[in-house]
Amino acid sequence: MGKLFAPTTSKVNLRTKPHINAQIHRNILDSVKIYKYKSKEETHKRIRDLDYEWDMERTLEINYAVIVLLSTFLGLFRNKSWFLLAGVASGFMIQHVLQGWCPPMPLFRKLGVRTAKEIFTEQEALRSLLSKDKN
Repeated sequence: MGKLFAPTTSKVNLRTKPHINAQIHRNILDSVKIYKYKSKEETHKRIRDLDYEWDMERTLEINYAVIVLLSTFLGLFRNKSWFLLAGVASGFMIQHVLQGWCPPMPLFRKLGVRTAKEIFTEQEALRSLLSKDKN
């Protein structure tokens, strides 16, 4: 499809300000440094906890669903103009799928919401610590 669509594995990072990507990367490194001195059990727990961290896709999906549900409810019971909000939210979701960016994304990134790849990177670094500890 050419360059119409953003690359799947890096679409969010490519559309995030470099200093925010750098901060998220520093947070990963800081976490690994902390767990270098923690017990194996604590490190395993952190790895398991990361399995449940909400990534950018899940965060945007729930944001979209809540806005559509709320605007539909308000459109039905308050004022039909609320239906427009569902349309705007749908446009944002389509934009994110195609371009890897939508207006709410910078806010979520600034709040520290990570991509699945970033979460996996931390897990792999922690697993590496555990395997080095075996040797």
